[in-house]
Amino acid sequence: MLRSAPGLSGRWERLEPRPRARMLRQVLHAGLRTSFHALGRFVASHPVFFASAPVLLSILLGASFSRYRVEEDVESLLAPKHSLAKIEGNLVDSLFPVNRSKHALYSDLQTPGRYGRVIVTTRKGSVLDPVHLDTILKLHRRIYQMQVTVPATGLNSFNYSFSYLCLPDDKNICIIDDIIRAMEEIQSARTSNRSIPILRYPITQLADGRQAYIGHQLGGVQGWGPAGAVRGPGTGARGEGVRSARALQLTYYLQARGGLMDQVASQWEKAFCAELQHFAALHPKLGLYPSTSSSLRTDFQFSSVLARRPLLASLGVCGVLAVLCCSMRDCVRSKPWLGLLALLSITLSGLTAAGILNLTGATYNSTYLGIPFVMLGHGLFGSFEMLSSWRRTREDQHVKERVASVFEDVMLRFSGSTMIHLMTLGLAASPLTNMEAVRLFCRTAALAVTISYVYMLSFYSSCLVFTGYLETGYRHGCFCRRVPKPDRLDSKPAWYRCLMYTRYQDETQNTNPPHTDGHTHTTNSNLNHTHVHTHPHTANNPTAHGHGHMANSTHTHPHPHQHSTASTDPHPQDSHLLLGCVRRCYGDWITNTYVKPFVVLLYLVYISFGLMGFLQVAQGSDPSALVAMDTATVLYTRAQHRYFSSYSPVIGFYIYESAPYWNSSVQRDLLEYAKGFQRISWLEAYLNYLSDRNQSTSQPRENFTHTLRHFFLREPQFAHFGDDIIFAERGQGEEPDVAASRIFLVAKTTENKREEMSVLLDTLRRLSLTSRVRFLIFNPSFVYLDRYAAAVSSPLRHSLLAVLFLLGLSSLAVVEPLVSVWLGLTLLSVQFGVLGFMTLWGVELDCMSVLCLISALGHSADCSGPLLCGFASGRGESRTRWVRVALERHGVPSLQTLICYSAALVPVGSVRSNLTRTLFRCLTLTAGCSALHTLAFLPTLLTFLPPSKNRGHRPGGEGQRQEVECVEMNDSTRVVDQITTV
Repeated sequence: MLRSAPGLSGRWERLEPRPRARMLRQVLHAGLRTSFHALGRFVASHPVFFASAPVLLSILLGASFSRYRVEEDVESLLAPKHSLAKIEGNLVDSLFPVNRSKHALYSDLQTPGRYGRVIVTTRKGSVLDPVHLDTILKLHRRIYQMQVTVPATGLNSFNYSFSYLCLPDDKNICIIDDIIRAMEEIQSARTSNRSIPILRYPITQLADGRQAYIGHQLGGVQGWGPAGAVRGPGTGARGEGVRSARALQLTYYLQARGGLMDQVASQWEKAFCAELQHFAALHPKLGLYPSTSSSLRTDFQFSSVLARRPLLASLGVCGVLAVLCCSMRDCVRSKPWLGLLALLSITLSGLTAAGILNLTGATYNSTYLGIPFVMLGHGLFGSFEMLSSWRRTREDQHVKERVASVFEDVMLRFSGSTMIHLMTLGLAASPLTNMEAVRLFCRTAALAVTISYVYMLSFYSSCLVFTGYLETGYRHGCFCRRVPKPDRLDSKPAWYRCLMYTRYQDETQNTNPPHTDGHTHTTNSNLNHTHVHTHPHTANNPTAHGHGHMANSTHTHPHPHQHSTASTDPHPQDSHLLLGCVRRCYGDWITNTYVKPFVVLLYLVYISFGLMGFLQVAQGSDPSALVAMDTATVLYTRAQHRYFSSYSPVIGFYIYESAPYWNSSVQRDLLEYAKGFQRISWLEAYLNYLSDRNQSTSQPRENFTHTLRHFFLREPQFAHFGDDIIFAERGQGEEPDVAASRIFLVAKTTENKREEMSVLLDTLRRLSLTSRVRFLIFNPSFVYLDRYAAAVSSPLRHSLLAVLFLLGLSSLAVVEPLVSVWLGLTLLSVQFGVLGFMTLWGVELDCMSVLCLISALGHSADCSGPLLCGFASGRGESRTRWVRVALERHGVPSLQTLICYSAALVPVGSVRSNLTRTLFRCLTLTAGCSALHTLAFLPTLLTFLPPSKNRGHRPGGEGQRQEVECVEMNDSTRVVDQITTV
């Protein structure tokens, strides 16, 4: 008889050998689930402690905000940390420090620690018109005479003017821009009725015979062409006369020789901006655009100030939607407070993380505005998953057992998604990252996600315990008042009955037997019965032993909570709006045979547009793209791009080793390198000086150096070249060597100024590797351009590889291999789409967009991972059936998370800041692409792509095997009798 029992043969099938990897996954999976089950029981047994400890800890750490500090060095944040340009800049500063320059400074090449700069434009006419010229010189005198008092009050206060703070020349007079000297010469000539000297562009000759480059001081220039023809703006040739100019740039250099002088210089910069604002109000015909050394830092951090109220609005909007997502028609099973408590848990974790940062001396910057959204997406995902799992547990169980079942079902997936977050953020926060802003953001976000995970296990879980006790006592989910039974509600008004609607378990006790610990066996001659028992510990797992299934059996296990609603509400969870829509409408629609082709076509369109944007990705190395809008930095950068984009910034060509300048071949090489540039070159001027005096340019070293030092540099028009040459003594009675020198080059540019500068930098660097003369080129903007694309993209590339490695490693021990493959492909697809669409939306690849792309890895894993795990864990039946089940169980929490997350982004989009605009667009695209994959692409593709649902499944065998195990587990003394009966 034992041989004829199909249940027995199914029982022996479990003893067949299986692959070791699969067995290891099963053992580890079961061990982790058991551990989380025990943890859930422990938390449910001590809810008061786990609810109060996070609150007290957050309050204690929140008191550390007195140590709140803001990052002041913006260059260290936004420029690559390790780059050749920084090394070159240090070498240049050691050879030619700013304080050593005694004749002329170029505002876009030599920028000291403190300065004030202003672009003056005219509404109508030219800045060289007599009226405007006099007004500009008047402004210059007011700035020159402006004084600041430090300290502001007290007996020890002193007045400091620009003449005290400026950089002096060799005559101890403040170094000013050459355009001021040229304008003073023009004004003096007009006053004395002399002929006005010709102002040439971009290199002009001053009254003392010295040639000066004014291309970065005069903008929007129209020149006189041949035969008096007028040339367009910026089309002037070398040395052609200036007809008109629309803009003028003035720079005032300050020196800070210690703490006090730095404080005085800081106050002078503030007074400088206030003076320009007052002067602009008195002269509306001129437009003034100031900029100081602290403007970039102030405007970069100003985004945080502008985003304070929108962030509070985001929290409020998200709270309202979270309450609605947690609410149901049933007032007892509805848990609106859990939505607010989930946000409170996220807020407490953020406060705790901020307190830890304050205690460790960390500084804040505006890129941290993205951290609350990283925490929000991850925390809401965990809270909605736990609530969804709670609603699938048996209501007749004790609250502790239900919480333990929730932990067993949810925490393994939630811990896995947390690991993905920590892996992506942790690797991006490692020393491998060359961008300091990215590294600091990822380090802080990883800390915040870790604390959020701990608080979700403790604070939110204890809140779930408290609301569970309210549900057990049939108290209203919102007002905590006990709900009367239906017979007492009949006499109440309709609105009251609607408000107090619930479903009591004992409504049908008179028609259905109560549930007991034993099993009710019913004999049937046909031996065809439906087994509907669900094991308490596996109610959330469709593949665990004892899960509801159809089988041929000789007994049934009726439950009151199932039969009490058989006639009225067969699915009590349908009283939740989103779950009802997914179960009754969306699940059937998205898996419909006629809808699938359109979804596949939509995915192809998605990939096509993503590819189109991916091929157009542009790097955003301009720091002004990360500051608040309508600020001094943005307005100044806009004016500079409009009026001063005809020429590149002044590039320093530095020969940092001794070279045989007297050699004719070396002279030809150096002249060839500078060919095609506008240049201020001591070597070219010296060679012309020798040629004018009928001297050979190829002389012995002693003669070449002697003439250079004792004749050429002593001429008034060439004396300023003394700042560009460093002599090194050789020996007694010998002429010194030229140890190092510099030449200034300026390139003609078009609208794509930064791209052309990057190409020029790479070209000249390649040339320096093959040249006989050891030289380097430098401009302060090279610090942002040098290796910027690699520095920005490397943390994203490292994080993506780390996630794929983690998924591959976990597939060997914990996760099904196909789940890892599907999740990896999903992450790649989401990243590809976000990168492509953000480019089409006008977002460049800068540090803020890369931060969003890194966080998008974890967000897409939060949304798609549970759906894939739920589908892959199913065995038997059809793919379509398990896709619908996965959508019901995991698609709804993902949809709730995406709704709240997207609504929280809306107020941030209204902030007038380039940084928050980038944040809003990238995070919106992340939410949209994740939603498409979770709710459309994956449900459709999984219906006809692996994994298969029929592996190892035999009709009738699986159900009987599980039935025998159920009998053995519940009543081991009657196993043989039961099998004999079968």
